Amino acid sequence: MSVYTLALESSCDETSAAVLKDGRTVLSNVISSQVPIHRKFGGVVPEIASRHHIEQVIPVIDQALSDAGVTLQDIDHIGVTYGPGLVGALLVGVAAAKGLSFATGIPLVPVHHMEGHIFANFLANPELEPPFLSLVVSGGHTMIVHVKDYEEFEILGQTRDDAAGEAFDKIARVMGFPYPGGPHIDKLAAMGNPEAIDFPRALNEEGNYEFSFSGLKSAVLNYLNSKSQKGEIINEADVAASFQKAIVDVLVEKTRNAARALGETKITIAGGVSANKGLQQALQHMCEIEGFTYYQPSSILSTDNAAMIGCRAYYMAQAGKFSDLHLNAKPSVPIGAVAWGDTSK
Repeated sequence: MSVYTLALESSCDETSAAVLKDGRTVLSNVISSQVPIHRKFGGVVPEIASRHHIEQVIPVIDQALSDAGVTLQDIDHIGVTYGPGLVGALLVGVAAAKGLSFATGIPLVPVHHMEGHIFANFLANPELEPPFLSLVVSGGHTMIVHVKDYEEFEILGQTRDDAAGEAFDKIARVMGFPYPGGPHIDKLAAMGNPEAIDFPRALNEEGNYEFSFSGLKSAVLNYLNSKSQKGEIINEADVAASFQKAIVDVLVEKTRNAARALGETKITIAGGVSANKGLQQALQHMCEIEGFTYYQPSSILSTDNAAMIGCRAYYMAQAGKFSDLHLNAKPSVPIGAVAWGDTSK
């Protein structure tokens, strides 16, 4: 008998609801994006994001159920992102999920946002099974995670300061591109010379899987300011290409070294920055050279969406990891953490 999952995602500036069948078949995946709203501010304004989540959460749930051709009576469990993310935004999704669970008696599953991103790969690649290595790269996170099983994760290293996506957006903003800036840098980089400027790579010691992009960001800013003060012409395509290569080189090299050390041959990429073409190409090329199998989610599954949350919720439900109605939003929570109110404890 099939299992139906209703999932909610509201950690940042997308309000999303999805319905999945047996964990890996997406019946609907409705996303209401706030990007046009926040673009005028140059980034996400938390209070505004929360208000729009409140307005959209019930309509996207209704549409997700309608698109999937199911009703709440068909749903076996409700998955919801409880963290990490913007606390006000998270609270909207958590409150909606708790309300539905209370009213219907449908079990509640608390999902970690970044675990959801990793599980997006299961939706895009039906043949994928653990164990594998996952490079998780987004606006708020950069980490290498060893996915040993559906319920066992080990973080091998993560960023000490800026996430890769955050660095992309900050440099894009300085160069005059609108939010979100990462895609603009990626597009411009394709037209430039990645060897034109030698920007720094940090923490490149052998066996070090941590990241740091604050020094790189400062180096790019100093380069742009110096050129501007001297009245020299700035080749923006070369700046974008060299900057992107500095980030991509570090991400790919550390992923390769971690895979070699662990003996893992399956590599996945996850998070919003996984849509970066330069990163995709470099990671795929590395995997071909090393004899690794490379997996990536589709573009729609790279961004924040409820389908990935539903996939994660399904496997958590299979493991009996439910939450009671005391579940609360957690703006900062590590991968693999047990949600407060988890009834599997």
